Amino acid sequence: MIKQLSCNAVAAVLHVHNSRMQHYDTIIIGAGAAGLMCAGTAAGYGKSVLLLDHVDKPGKKILISGGGRCNFTNRFCSPANFISANPHFCKSALARFSADDFIAWVKQSGISYHERSHGQLFCDDSARDILDMLLQPCRDFGVRIATQTEVLSVQKKECFMLKTSRGNFSSDTLVVATGGLSIPKIGATGFGLKLAESFGLNVIPPVAGLAPFTFTGREKDALKALAGISLDVRVTCRNHTFTEAMLFTHRGLSGPAMLQISSYWRPGDALLIDLLPDRDTAVFLHQKQQQRPQAQLATVLSECLPKRLVQLVLKNYPGENRLRQFSEKQIQELANLLHSWRLKPNGTEGYRTAEVTVGGVDTDELSSKTMQSKQVPGLYFIGEVVDVTGHLGGFNFQWAWSSGYAAGMAIATCTA
Repeated sequence: MIKQLSCNAVAAVLHVHNSRMQHYDTIIIGAGAAGLMCAGTAAGYGKSVLLLDHVDKPGKKILISGGGRCNFTNRFCSPANFISANPHFCKSALARFSADDFIAWVKQSGISYHERSHGQLFCDDSARDILDMLLQPCRDFGVRIATQTEVLSVQKKECFMLKTSRGNFSSDTLVVATGGLSIPKIGATGFGLKLAESFGLNVIPPVAGLAPFTFTGREKDALKALAGISLDVRVTCRNHTFTEAMLFTHRGLSGPAMLQISSYWRPGDALLIDLLPDRDTAVFLHQKQQQRPQAQLATVLSECLPKRLVQLVLKNYPGENRLRQFSEKQIQELANLLHSWRLKPNGTEGYRTAEVTVGGVDTDELSSKTMQSKQVPGLYFIGEVVDVTGHLGGFNFQWAWSSGYAAGMAIATCTA
């Protein structure tokens, strides 16, 4: 008999047995960037929305991003800036709600912003401006936000039934926007991935992305001696290359170039680092050999690289030798070394400092247009919990906006 009832009727029946049962058109688990975007979108079209999160405040990752100024999108955003087992999956959502669309909303909201290198856009004042912008439609259209609320169990019968630390709720649709495993200190957990698996969905094993590299033994000690040095490099791993700044730290290597390549790196991989990406070093050394044959090799190289780095890279070369002593073959070997310095990290700093999680709910399980599960009608996954990971520079926030909008619009236009 109960199978013939509508979802609202089921909720009404259950209300008799549990006075705390409340029904919504949609429940969203996760009050981060994607969850807030989805909530405001669906509510704006008249849907009743409950937004749940186990932390004490919504949008925590937004507030700490970009040094507190939120790198909210990237002007050059394209599908090429995302990592996924299916590189085409993100195209539909990015096209339906683009970086230009979000920028227009920012302008309409009166938020001042500026552009940094590589098209990165930041708030002039505070990341709080972006969070307030996202919260405004939630306030305007009656989204109920329940923080410090643990989801204890999720079931689907005629509708979704949630047991939480603040009572029991039901909904026609359920959106999982719980993020990944990165930065556990602000509440990141694997809840969304476990929930996906409980419904039979495949999950691409997660790994830490956009994370600094660590080293062990002598290599760690050698790099530690260079802590604080930063320079532009070109780094390559697994046929992927980035040209940005590299920073030596007490633990190993960081900076934009290293963070970018870390999303592709896997244990056992080596990094090939071009220390002079904008210079033909062989030509440079030949010229110096003609101009200053008595100059020491280390002295000449210190004109374009930090002296301590030169000493480390040339540890197997006689840096004190005069340029005139080097043959053409030796100069070419030196140039090759400087353009392909090989380092093998023992790992990354992991989720503690990683900005994103690579992997997540398999995109083959989802509709690229709506983010809805192909197996479980009414179940949606958005944001970082999905196997779509952006490069450094505002791309991950754009995926949150785009995927959240796609799911929100699908729910808004759902008549079931």
